[in-house]
Order: sequence, then C-alpha cells, then structure tokens
Amino acid sequence: MAEPRPVLEMTGIGKEFPGVRALSDVDLRLFPGEVHALIGENGAGKSTLIKVLTGVHRPDSGTVRIEGQPVRITGTPQARQAGISTVYQEVNLCPNLSIAENICIGREPRRRGVIRWKQVRRRAGELLARVGLDLDVTAPLGSCSLAVQQLVAIVRALDVSAKVLILDEPTSSLDRGEVERLFTVMRRLKDEGVAILFVSHFLDQIYEICDRMTVLRNGRLVGEYLTAELSRIDLVQRMIGKELHELEELHDHDRPPVGPPLLEARGAGRGGAVAPFDLTVHEGEVVGLAGLLGSGRTEIARLVFGADPADSGSIAVGGQTVPLRSPRVAISRGIAFCSENRRAEGLVPELTVRDNIILALQAARGWARPLPAARREELVATYIRTLGIRPADPDMPVGNLSGGNQQKVLLARWLITEPRLLILDEPTRGIDIGAKAEIQKLVVSLSEQGMGVLFISAEIEEVLRLSHKIEVLRDRQVVAELAVGKDLTAGRVMETIAGGAGR
Repeated sequence: MAEPRPVLEMTGIGKEFPGVRALSDVDLRLFPGEVHALIGENGAGKSTLIKVLTGVHRPDSGTVRIEGQPVRITGTPQARQAGISTVYQEVNLCPNLSIAENICIGREPRRRGVIRWKQVRRRAGELLARVGLDLDVTAPLGSCSLAVQQLVAIVRALDVSAKVLILDEPTSSLDRGEVERLFTVMRRLKDEGVAILFVSHFLDQIYEICDRMTVLRNGRLVGEYLTAELSRIDLVQRMIGKELHELEELHDHDRPPVGPPLLEARGAGRGGAVAPFDLTVHEGEVVGLAGLLGSGRTEIARLVFGADPADSGSIAVGGQTVPLRSPRVAISRGIAFCSENRRAEGLVPELTVRDNIILALQAARGWARPLPAARREELVATYIRTLGIRPADPDMPVGNLSGGNQQKVLLARWLITEPRLLILDEPTRGIDIGAKAEIQKLVVSLSEQGMGVLFISAEIEEVLRLSHKIEVLRDRQVVAELAVGKDLTAGRVMETIAGGAGR
C-alpha cells in the first residue's frame, strides 16, 4: 500500500540563537491517525522544534507543509488556524479563573457581545466528561492539584478542531490512572484521524501509545523509526550517542554508615496538608518519600523547609529544636529545597544562568555584602562544569535552557550554599535519561560526603535505587517506614502504598 500523505511535514529546519545552534537540518513527518513520539535528551532541540512549529520562533531555514501546502506560521493564532494545538509541559493557565473559564477563554459563546456563562459551564463540563473527569467547573483552577491543572490544559487544547495535537510532557504530573484516561482520549482522537505529537521521557509510555518516533540529538535528526521495530536499548543509544554500558544504572553498593541525626520531626503536621508524622534524617542518609500523587510527599518537603510551617509537633536540626516558620530560617540552618515546580517556585527565567546560580548564596550573605566577582565566576564555572549544564554559557537567560538543564541550574544554586540537608522534590521529572543518571549519581555522591537528602520521586525504582530507607505515604499520612535492602522490592513498596502493609 502507498504511504499516506503526511498531515504535517517539516523539512530542513534550522534555528540559531546567539552562540547556539539549536536546530540543524531537522525533518519531522506526522501522518493522520498516528501518535508520534519526539524523543531526545534535554537540549536536543525538541522544544525549539515545537516552538518553530507553533510560531514562537521563526526558522532560519527549512519549510513547513500542512497537507502538502507550504505554510508560514508566525504565531499561535496562525498555528491554530492551520489546525495545530499545543499543550506545554508547564501548565500555563490562569489560576485565578475558574476551570470553565480556563477551558473556554477566548472562545466563549456570546450573544450580542455578552458571554453566555451557562453555555460556558455546560461546554466545559462536556469536555471534562470526555476525559472522565467530574469537577466543579466553577472552582478556581488554582485550588486544584497540579495534575488536575494539567488535565484542564489538555481539555482546553481538545476544544479545537485540531489536525495536529502536540502534547509536551503531558503525563509528567499524572498518576497511572490519569495517564490511562489521557491515553484513552489519545486513542479516540487517533481513530478520528488526528495526528498527535507526543513528547515524553517515559519510555514505557512511548512504547505503549506511540506508532512512530523521531529521535533528535544535539539539534540534529538521528532518525525516524517505527516503534515496533526499534528496541529500547537501541533507542537509548541513539538518544545519548553512547553505548548502553556507558550509562548503566547505579548498581547496588555498600553505603558507608550514616552519621548522627541531622533532622528529627516528632508529631509534626499541618492541618489540611499532612497528618502528624515522625521523620529522622541522619548525616549521609538518603530518605525517600514514596506515595501516589497527592499523598503528602510535597507537603512534608514544604513543611520541613518552612514554606508551610507545622502547626503541631516539633522539628529539631542537629539536636536543637527549631521553629521552622519560614524558608529563611531553614536556609540559616543548612536546609535547601529544590521544588518540583521549578518555573513558579525555583528559577527566575529572565535572569542569567550565573545570577540564578548565585541567588541563594548572595541572599544568605545579604545584599550589602556582594560576592566578589572573581569568586562568583569561579563558583559558577565550577558548577556549570560539574553538573554538565548546557550550553555552558553563564550569560544566557535561564529561561532559554531546556527543562533538564534548568533543573541542574536549580541544583547548582543550592549546592553552592553547602547545605547539610538537601530536599529534592521530583528532581528528575521530565528530564532525559542521561541527565537523570547524572543527578542520581550526584545524590549518591552527596550522601557519601555526609549530606542528608530527602528524596521525592514518583518512580518507585528510582527511590529504591537511591534511598537508605523509605517513608511511605497514603492519603496524606506516613503509613510505613521501610528499610532498603535486597528483600525490598518495588512491588512491596507499591503494596504498602495501596494498603497491603503497614508500619
């Protein structure tokens, strides 16, 4: 049978920013009724290619065709008119507006210029029902979890007669049930002839849902492949440009004994956020927090950092009881926190890589005592090199970096302060395999140097690989503490999360 005509064809796309060649001669084809994965390490050019397609960036070279016809997309409205709809990794909606308003904003039904709110709410409810969600559409979006906000963004994108639907890391904040719900919708859209471009770092999901894949590396096309014909090992090697043995996962190894207690929480809790819990982190110990989305993992992290102060119990740091009522107090006690929401709570996109890295250290010194220029440059260069931040340009706005490299900048900011306890909330979410391995090795190295680490990840295998012990949460309660050893499996942790075991 003759191959059908692509609904979208990008040919020879090139894009250069000052000092950076982001894309070089990249091709991409999407066919009607297929789910197509766009894969590559952070910095490979995926986001830039999507922004060229949606008119955020103008290509320096190459052509874009929709159903065989050349098009020039100069912005989001033109992309929408061409039948292209996009949901980005970071939720970009209006938290102060209702769910219904966010879904229908800009497309509200009107009569004589007046918005017909009943129709807005009814339309929003119908679209939510399409993905199996039963929500109060009048509720402010900001009152919803990050997962629900992500689903609302996807629902909004579906409210367009799209020929091409781009989903940029849509499952990064979803639990397995929500992922399955999304996949059900994707399959339905596929059956309707929509071409879906799926960007994800979850290889299991790619092999479950995608028909074809395009692999990029360092801004260049590695190749286009049928998913069924490319093994996972071959895919990983094409993504990273190295043999698999060069990126073997961390092997089990004998950890040095942990030191004295660094942080001790006794009956600490916060009404409406997390039930009172006990938690001890020793020097040189990695303590994992495992649980489903919304189980209370982030709430514990924020409480320990003083972002949401405890209203019960006590917390001691280094044997001394301390009222952690603000992040400033926590930082003064040697506690650092890398939030899962790096965009809203971590980085300042407009500032340079250099300014973002030194931000916490300079704040701790006080603005009246600026860091000497030579020392600042030395520290920034050291952490750019140590963490492999790409591009290695301290003057680049951090907002121009890929998600994984932004995560490394955030890590550098806190490591430069030499904390005693480092709280990492989903530090590897939405980043590529290579960057993930680097961060995992860094966590092990820091613990071996005596730093305490509180580690949160939705990937049970990752928590098992790095932790000395795991605190299991369910329904915003710590329900078990599990010592990591050869007998502890991911299955047992999942049984505990589901209610099959207890403390």
